[in-house]
Amino acid sequence: QVQLVESGGGLAQPGGSLRLSCAASGSFFTNNVMGWYRQAPGKQRELAATMHTGGNTNYADSVKGRFTISRDNAKNTVYLQMNSLKPEDTAVYYCHFIAGGRQYWGQGTQVIVSS
Repeated sequence: QVQLVESGGGLAQPGGSLRLSCAASGSFFTNNVMGWYRQAPGKQRELAATMHTGGNTNYADSVKGRFTISRDNAKNTVYLQMNSLKPEDTAVYYCHFIAGGRQYWGQGTQVIVSS
């Protein structure tokens, strides 16, 4: 099976930065999509950003200009650089992976943005 391990969550002040990482392990196709979804308390899970191995990216409007997704295909790892954080960015961030018609989720990492 494919396993996704996230790291980098934590506490940041408004205007601060955090960088999330997600490493995929197991057996999967070379071409895939990795990214991040987030779920705030009492709200539905929503896309934050995704990136294909070929380089195409997709961002939620709410994070454009502040978050940057990148990936190291050799390491099977995706990153989310989060700058200019706002309290409304507070959520559990879940790594997401699609390959070979199958979908996988990480366990989630908590991000709290508060003074």
